[in-house]
This record gives sequence, C-alpha cells and structure tokens, in this order.
Amino acid sequence: MIGGSHLVYRTAMLRPDLPPAATPPVLPPSSVLPGGGADNLRGSLLMMLSTAAFICNDTVMKAVTQSLPLYQAIALRGGVVLLLLVFLARAQGGVRLRVPRGDMAPLILRTAADVASTVLYLLALRQMALADISAIMQALPLAITLAAALFFRERLGWRRMLAITIGFCGVLLILRPGTGAFDLWSGVALVAMLLIVLRDMTTRLFSVGVGSSTVAFHAALAVALSGLLLSAGESWRFPTTGEFALLVLAALFLSVGYITAVATMRVGEISFVAPFRYSSLVWAVLLGLAVFGEWPDIWTWAGSALVVGAGIYTILREGKLQGRD
Repeated sequence: MIGGSHLVYRTAMLRPDLPPAATPPVLPPSSVLPGGGADNLRGSLLMMLSTAAFICNDTVMKAVTQSLPLYQAIALRGGVVLLLLVFLARAQGGVRLRVPRGDMAPLILRTAADVASTVLYLLALRQMALADISAIMQALPLAITLAAALFFRERLGWRRMLAITIGFCGVLLILRPGTGAFDLWSGVALVAMLLIVLRDMTTRLFSVGVGSSTVAFHAALAVALSGLLLSAGESWRFPTTGEFALLVLAALFLSVGYITAVATMRVGEISFVAPFRYSSLVWAVLLGLAVFGEWPDIWTWAGSALVVGAGIYTILREGKLQGRD
C-alpha cells in the first residue's frame, strides 16, 4: 500500500502506497488484444491518470507528515481507505473476507511485506526528494521481471537481461553508493522496493478463488492497524482541519489510482499502454518542484534515463515475444 506505480503488467500496477497493492482480476486474452487507436489512447490516458494519482498521494503524504506524526498519518489515512474500500465493495455486491486455508501463508507473507514496504517507503519519502525516490521506484518492473525469472522460471533472454542490468546501473547512478549522496534513506527506499517485489511475487501464489478485493481489504486493515500500533511511540494529537483534509485527499488519490490501474489493464494493447507508466517520473519532478522546491541533479536525470529506457525496452521486447507465441 505504497505510493507509487509499482507493477502494471505481471501482477498488478502497484506501488508502495496503493490500496494495498491488490492484484487486478485475471482478464481473458481478448482483453489485452489490440483494440484500435481509440482504445490505445484511452488506455494511455488512464495509465497517466493512475500514475498521477499515485504521485499526488505521495506529495500529499510527504507534505502532511512534515507536521503530523508519520504513524498517526498512516493509521488515519488507512482508516479512510478502509471506508472507501467498504463503500466500493458494497457497490459491487460485497467483499468476501474469508480466505481458503491453503492461501493463508501467502496472505500473511504478502501482507507483512505490504506493511513493511509502506512504512519504509513513507519514512524515506519524508527525507528524500520526490523525484529521487520516484526514480528509484521506476526500476520496480525490471526487478519483478528478474524475480519472476528466478523464482517462477519465466523465460528471460539475453536482451532483456542486458536491459535489466542497464536499468540497475541507472539505479546505482541515482543512489551513488560510496558518496555523500548515498545515505540511510536511500538504502531504506531500496529495501522498500525489494519488499514490493516480494509482495508482488507472493501475489502469484494465491489460488484463483481469492479475489482482488479480499486481498486489498486485508492489506488495508493490516496497514491501518500497524500504523495505529506503531503510533503508540509517538505523541498523538488531534490533526488540524487542514491535516485531516489532506489525509482524506491522499486516500482519495490512492483510490483513484487503484481504480484506474485496474481499468488500464482492460483497455488497449499492453505493449502500447505500459510505457506510459513512466510518466510518473514527470509528475514527480513537476510536483516536487512546485510543492517542495526540489529539482533533480544531473546524476538523477542520467540514472532515470537508463532506468526508463531499459524498462520501456523490456516492455516492448516482451510484447514482441508474446506476439510470436
């Protein structure tokens, strides 16, 4: 349940802050077949809206936690997200909360990874420039592609392996370990990304009978309760009207991001739509400059170019290989 566009094609288009990274329903093959120019345009617009919503959530949370204790903010926002999920579930006929016994272990592991990634991501977000942490998260699809090859034996040719290597070199340019630019919070953001990979890999272990709304509700509840428990070490105070309004706004952005992330998977060709996920970096730069006066340095720009280029190549290459099958 993080803030960013964390995967779009394999398991979900999720980020560290998405209502809690639920996986979109499995769609029939026809839903990802070419739908014409109009469908591709609609899909790309939905993708950009989704990434913008997630970055807006990050921006709001970064702003509100400058004054409101972090874990209190997580708990309060989590409560609003839960209410929104319940409302959406009722509109869709309800949500099934019971999970088959065989799916309990994946649910516990995935939920733990979701909670940890959310907390670590938001800790890093408070200290890092918005564009810097967003640039690091752009490597998420590459990391998931590599993890899928390692743990699920998915085919990974030398071209995509080279692209992944180049993308990770881009992350190193952004982080610059061994220099003054690499600090504790850069490492925290990197660990958060790895936990998101674990979360999304675990999602693939669920049986078909476990619905997206079920996973989302359990994860949202766990994040909210974790925020509540962790906030025991903080000095609780009643949020101001402005702070509470910002938390509600953050929860709304998460919900919009989640809904449009699912809708994106239903419209247009994935090979056409997927590269637009990297528009999140544009939103992060613009909002970081407008709200916090942040501007990425040359190393972040260079590293981002490598990460984004490698990611787009991997997407297009995968689409080409699927077209051959």
